[in-house]
Amino acid sequence: MIQRRSVLVAGAALTGSLGGAGLLLRAGSSPARAADLPASGIAQFTQPMPVPQVLKPTFTSGAAAYYEMTMKEADAEILPGRTTRVRTFNGAFPGPVIKAVSGQRVVVRQTNRLDVPTSVHLHGAHVPSSSDGSPMDLIAPGGGTKTYTYPNSQPHANLWFHDHAHHMESETVYRGLAASYLLTDHVEQSLDLPSGAYDVPIALRDARFDDDGQLVYVMGDYAGRTVLMANGKAWPYFTVAARKYRFRLFNTANLRFFTLQLADGSAFQQIGSDGGLLEKPLEVTSVALSPGERADIVVDFSRYPAGTTLVLANTAPQLPGDPADQVGQVLQFRVTGPAADTSRVPATLRHLPALPPATVHRSFVLAMDETGLTGEAFINGRTYDMDRIDTEIEYGATEIWTVTNGNLFTPHNFHLHLVQFRVLERDGKPVTSGPESGLKDTVPLMPGETVKLQATFTGYEGTYVYHCHMFDHADMGMMANFRVSRTRRARRHRPVR
Repeated sequence: MIQRRSVLVAGAALTGSLGGAGLLLRAGSSPARAADLPASGIAQFTQPMPVPQVLKPTFTSGAAAYYEMTMKEADAEILPGRTTRVRTFNGAFPGPVIKAVSGQRVVVRQTNRLDVPTSVHLHGAHVPSSSDGSPMDLIAPGGGTKTYTYPNSQPHANLWFHDHAHHMESETVYRGLAASYLLTDHVEQSLDLPSGAYDVPIALRDARFDDDGQLVYVMGDYAGRTVLMANGKAWPYFTVAARKYRFRLFNTANLRFFTLQLADGSAFQQIGSDGGLLEKPLEVTSVALSPGERADIVVDFSRYPAGTTLVLANTAPQLPGDPADQVGQVLQFRVTGPAADTSRVPATLRHLPALPPATVHRSFVLAMDETGLTGEAFINGRTYDMDRIDTEIEYGATEIWTVTNGNLFTPHNFHLHLVQFRVLERDGKPVTSGPESGLKDTVPLMPGETVKLQATFTGYEGTYVYHCHMFDHADMGMMANFRVSRTRRARRHRPVR
């Protein structure tokens, strides 16, 4: 049986600070600083940022594409001139990209060649419970297999794979087991957005390394992970032509929140979030991402002369003493000469349907032990139990969920499986525009903050989970099961007002 990890204790607090995410350290187990590779000694902007490789299907049949993926260890050059052992899909770091089309089924046979059990979750996907990657639906190490079926019965969205094996996912994802899944449809394809080589997924995260260049994993080690990575490279550069680029940004970090902006403070356009395109593009100077969230942006480099270098900065508030030249910088853009550009960002990107009336209201409180006495985390006062159904939902019901961060110091976020939702309110203020006005599956919650969201539970029956998507918090028990069914018990549920 997988045992609960050791006790965590509260670290320094930055109440209301995005950069204060996950300030929890395991008591007495942090490796000595002398064993660390100093982040200040890692050369920045010397490695090109790779673009994840598109995975080709092994074969296609009718309206389905079939893929083979193997989870295994491999060596990657994350730091210049050094190799690091990582956990991967198909030996690739970052993981490969699957490109799919709405209405066309994708079938992926996963083989686990790692020495730990895994469960593959396609984050943001509307899938049968048997293919959702339940925390206890494990693929045995040493060659176990499981076939996942993704019907793609949802609109376009930027999705991603990651491990979801309970008490294991925090370390396994930290060690690299993540990959992208780009789902498109006729709505997105009808637009003239930047495409091809000018449409680039970027997976963001942080890490900590020892003197041998190997990843150091300590649960809750937000403060120690001061090396920022983009597409598997520490502080890389990316060469761009003087034209528009679409960047699909994924926060794949365990705990770190990012606030991203161009170092010169210039504006760009945000065109999408977790569940695909927004209704209208937003003119912004920054985008904020908690772990698991995505943002879709367009940057026009035609305003810069050839030879310009421009840093994509992380301006999220950080811990006292954090070096700005490390956690404050992500990657460097290097602008070359002009290139032909027929792309455009239209004034209207998509139309989202009006929200149906809700018939059920529920409340959830996320909290964790900030005293360090138990090392546990809770939703509505309970830690995760795989055998307990916490919430019964009638198939087809539209519900409003009020989710509150009950902690004084520790940020959380909230991820719901099976469905995309709409954010109605944040701390009592209606959300009618901005980056949270689109389809979402993950939302941040600062200490004491409350969000109200609405979702319709349709498509599939079965058991799914909702949880904090800061992996270490879910690992501590901040997760719960919900069951969608047409059963009499679900139909007789009384709304919670």
